[in-house]
Amino acid sequence: GIFLFEEDFPQDPNHIDSLTNKHRYELSDEYPEIYLVKKKNKWLYSDETAKAVPLIFNKIYPLGSYKLIQLIPSYGHQKFLGLQTWQYFGILIFILLSILMHKMLTFIIEKIFLRLLFRFGLKKIASNLIIPIAKPLSFFLLALLISFMIPMLQLPIQLGKYVMLVIRISMPVFLTIMFYKLVDILSVYMEGAAAKTENTLDDQLIPLVSKMLKGIVFIFGIILILQVLSVPILPLVASLSIGGVAIALASKDTIENFFGSIMIFVDRPFQVGDWITSGNIDGSVEEVGIRSTRVRTFRNSLMYVPNGKLANNMIDNHGLRVYRRYHTQLALMYDTPPELIDAFVEGLKKIVERHPHTRKDSFEIHLNELGAFSINVMFYIFFQVPTWSDELRCKHEIIRDILNLAKQIGVHFAFPTQTLHMETFPDKLGLSPTYEIGEEQVNGKLNTFFKVNPYENK
Repeated sequence: GIFLFEEDFPQDPNHIDSLTNKHRYELSDEYPEIYLVKKKNKWLYSDETAKAVPLIFNKIYPLGSYKLIQLIPSYGHQKFLGLQTWQYFGILIFILLSILMHKMLTFIIEKIFLRLLFRFGLKKIASNLIIPIAKPLSFFLLALLISFMIPMLQLPIQLGKYVMLVIRISMPVFLTIMFYKLVDILSVYMEGAAAKTENTLDDQLIPLVSKMLKGIVFIFGIILILQVLSVPILPLVASLSIGGVAIALASKDTIENFFGSIMIFVDRPFQVGDWITSGNIDGSVEEVGIRSTRVRTFRNSLMYVPNGKLANNMIDNHGLRVYRRYHTQLALMYDTPPELIDAFVEGLKKIVERHPHTRKDSFEIHLNELGAFSINVMFYIFFQVPTWSDELRCKHEIIRDILNLAKQIGVHFAFPTQTLHMETFPDKLGLSPTYEIGEEQVNGKLNTFFKVNPYENK
């Protein structure tokens, strides 16, 4: 079913082939071995073409099938609606053979091959890999077989052309469906592998990779179909490239966000669930998409941040902290005795040491400065907890212990005040607290305070 159009032939009687630089012309790209050469001012078939005739004949009539056609009696060559009688029988036989071959392939795959896999303990592979691609693979092999057999029917040229065209188009279609299903199977296995990792960003990466692979499979399927239809691919790609440049210039931000998402998946500066800060962005990551990242703020609003902006900015990932710092100043009243301050500082250190979630090898608790209205003790510690909620709970426990310690040993906290000293009136006592306590009493109160550890069972 190869058509040759007169307008495609060169009009120059002295035509020279650009590749060989000779008087030569190939009739069809599908059969390059069939070509004309100019000899004695005449265009004739070449000697190579004459030698190729037996090879082409054997392609059309494989396995000596032409001998069967020679055995057809004369009444089998009678025409009806443009086809000979034997051709109708041949079409019927091909349909029956196709059904039989499909049943055989299905039986071999489902009954024999799958049972063997089940017997060897490969049930998961059989169910997830073989069964989804069995049907498109069967149809592909069937189309391949039909394309191999159909030339033997000697159909009319126009009918044969379109029949072969449909069969040739069906083969890349079945191949595309088969690889499309393979991508789904691959995604399932990638999801299983991602579930074993602690990084939740992998869970967002798999749908993106799956969509990209499906897009690639679809594009290659279209290219294969275009090749079957004899559509020139290179001019099409060139025109798409020019159009792509124009689209790229018009959608610069979209492309920037796409590559930004790739950089996020490659560098992994955060994962889903992390608390991040970047410029005016402050919240926990909910989803990383192809174009933008979804961040849930602490006001419970939802921010959609372009990935291009996020990839170019500095990101502070609070979710990757091993330790969480707590720094404050404890303001004591100026009339607190030094020995009581020392006892208070030592008590603070013991509070940190006995708490189950504080870092024991790195904390600083010291009398730090003399403020405008108070004596300040620096309290600088770290919590080893995974979440912000746990951090707040530990702060609550530490602050409560500090207040209990101060109450136990009699330390008073200062607040911004101004003291006006006046002459003492008769029978009126001053408002400043008095401390009539010795070192032994202070140590006794400390021992009483630390006698019970509330964190022993935690």
